Amino acid sequence: MRKTAGDEKITRPNQSSEKLLNILEMLSEQEEPVRLQDIARLVEMNTSTALRFITTLQKKGYVAQDFDTGRYFLTYKICAVASNVSSRKGLRDISVPFLRSVSHIFNESANIAEEHDMSVVYIEAVAGPKTMLMTTQRIGNIAPMHCTGVGKLLLLNYTEPQIDHLIATKGMTRFTDHTLTTKEELMAELEQVRRQDYAFDNEECESGARCIAAPVRDFTGKVIAGLSVSGPATRMTDEHIYDKLPFLLDAAQQVSFRLGYDPGKHKHAAGKAG
Repeated sequence: MRKTAGDEKITRPNQSSEKLLNILEMLSEQEEPVRLQDIARLVEMNTSTALRFITTLQKKGYVAQDFDTGRYFLTYKICAVASNVSSRKGLRDISVPFLRSVSHIFNESANIAEEHDMSVVYIEAVAGPKTMLMTTQRIGNIAPMHCTGVGKLLLLNYTEPQIDHLIATKGMTRFTDHTLTTKEELMAELEQVRRQDYAFDNEECESGARCIAAPVRDFTGKVIAGLSVSGPATRMTDEHIYDKLPFLLDAAQQVSFRLGYDPGKHKHAAGKAG
């Protein structure tokens, strides 16, 4: 049967959609990032066509490119449309290369931590080239939320009643002369953290130790973890921190991107504490 002009207009987009979905499904089956040439071969299309579709998927945040090998892999943005994939799966593995990079740039220890039972739990840590990890920031260790950089970021998810419950349940223990010990101090600090989108631990948890933390968000925009750098206050000066801060913020954003976070769609979607 002869096709009409109208049939052609309908068929072409359908063919393009099918090719796009073929690439998504193929990438979901790969255990490692894939070269562009192999993508084209596996989905049976020429390299230039495959690149066009890959570029579209990258632009929409579904595919990312490994900066070392140039190979492509799916991000966790697929979680936004596929309920059987968890946004937090692989967070530790995703973050390790960025922790190493940030640790090297700051020449200090880098960590990633998340929340469990209203406390901060460190799930991965990389010691700096010539440093030791702070005692509270070893893998598996637990730290309070009110006096750590990561904890303050995670508290951006809390409403004021939830913060009241945290204080009633966990308290606000004073660990050093710099620890925040009142709700008023904490709320003021969280407003500052919300505005700047990063958080400090200024010798609040350990005397002589400073930390700067950046938020890691999932595809819903929620802060699910914090990527931080810690070191002695004598080295972690304001000048040193602010000079290297863009690298930390970019690393946290890259981890978030791989979890499906779209900064254009989510304008810091964490719930306001207050």
